[in-house]
Amino acid sequence: MRHERFVTEGASNPARRARRAIWAALLPRRSRSAMRLAIGAGAALAEFLAVLLTVLAVQAIYHAAALHAPMPLASALQVGLLLALFVILPNIARGEYSIENYLAGGPHLRRSASLWLGAWALLLLIGFLTKTIGEVSRVTAVAAFLAGLPVLLATRSASLALVRRLATTRLASARRVHLIGYDADIASFYAGQDTDALGVRVIGTSYLRSVPLGAGAEERRRQLGEDLDLAVSVVRFLRPDDVFVLVPWTDAEDVALCTDAFLRVPAALHLRPAQVMDRFKDMRLARVGRLTGINVGREPLSPIEVALKRSFDIVVAGVALVVLSPLLATIALLIRLDSPGPSLFRQKRYGFNQEAFSVYKFRSMRAAPEGAFRQATRNDDRITRIGRVLRRTNLDELPQLINVLRGDMSLVGPRPHALAHDRSFERRIALYARRHNVRPGITGWAQANGLRGETLTDADMQRRVEHDLHYIDNWSFWFDLQILVMTVLARRAFRNAY
Repeated sequence: MRHERFVTEGASNPARRARRAIWAALLPRRSRSAMRLAIGAGAALAEFLAVLLTVLAVQAIYHAAALHAPMPLASALQVGLLLALFVILPNIARGEYSIENYLAGGPHLRRSASLWLGAWALLLLIGFLTKTIGEVSRVTAVAAFLAGLPVLLATRSASLALVRRLATTRLASARRVHLIGYDADIASFYAGQDTDALGVRVIGTSYLRSVPLGAGAEERRRQLGEDLDLAVSVVRFLRPDDVFVLVPWTDAEDVALCTDAFLRVPAALHLRPAQVMDRFKDMRLARVGRLTGINVGREPLSPIEVALKRSFDIVVAGVALVVLSPLLATIALLIRLDSPGPSLFRQKRYGFNQEAFSVYKFRSMRAAPEGAFRQATRNDDRITRIGRVLRRTNLDELPQLINVLRGDMSLVGPRPHALAHDRSFERRIALYARRHNVRPGITGWAQANGLRGETLTDADMQRRVEHDLHYIDNWSFWFDLQILVMTVLARRAFRNAY
């Protein structure tokens, strides 16, 4: 068995300074926990002050500009302090200000927006029941609500950027990690991870020896036992914060022996099978009744979430069809004048639970007899003059508002592909069919990020599928709103449109 010990500073200094740096890297720092606490407290204080100062500023401006009188300081402080506490206390309770959460790729801004709505709802409820915020005008309340959200989101964005910039191997508060596994497992870990961006410091690695071919079970256990005893001694000397066992879960006996060995040392123990962890980025421990398992995909939307999403679809689609009816009629007329054939194009697509339905689009290509499916390509000579404009502006998708009202589609969801595409890619791309676990959408997370147009390789489709699955696993009402705004306003949403 061999071990590697890493030092990230002091290599080019004189010998005395180098020895001091080595021991500083190896021995635990008493200030590390304090620094982590300080970073979290600083992030919480920044959001607390952002909310409080926004409320005070809005009320001061309103009273000075509209009422020409000083603001009631006591009432303004009461509202600002309550609102700030309603924002940061839930965040503290769910660990929002931890370094690990800041380094994770979760929906930070969506969670902050949802919490802002909840904080205001709670503030208004308490104010109504206790009659304690009667001096606050409705104008300042609305203004504080509208101004406070972008301020809160900007503060969270700045905190995220600062922590992620500081979270390198040189960050004094970074947790110190020791790795153990076979050569292939550790090599796979380094190949798939950017260690400088993990926000941890890998201080050592213990490699387990591979068992010779033909060795019996007793010989295997004896050799592994020797390696683990030595590794435990190294870990006791290095005193890391965390030990990661990279042995595959298929080697159940090896995992059990590693677990028993490292539970004897004062460090947090983690099992990290690369094949599982690298495939499912959002996996988490979950309990169902008295059963415990690793959740690798979220449950279907709850009845309340389904009702919210469906109500939003119906209202927006209905209003959009009424408001846009002159535009729709004009486009239909232009299509008929530009080339012979119907204005609308219908094609079978798979929807929720792989149930087929007819999707509506404005016809953007010359009418042709039924035949084999052929995907549109850049500079495709079948695309009409008006069709090229419709495709570049996404206006060809507007008739799908009818599909939304009929319940075949949603405003936001994975885009439905032609049946030929579905049959082909379902056999070649893992979890492709999982896109059909929700209603397809007029737009989606992939399209909002410019992943549209011709799919020349499986890798092109794989990127779309990854974005679609990310949407399914992270759905929220705010995520839908974000995608709709990006589809209309973001330049990249129109990339690859032809």
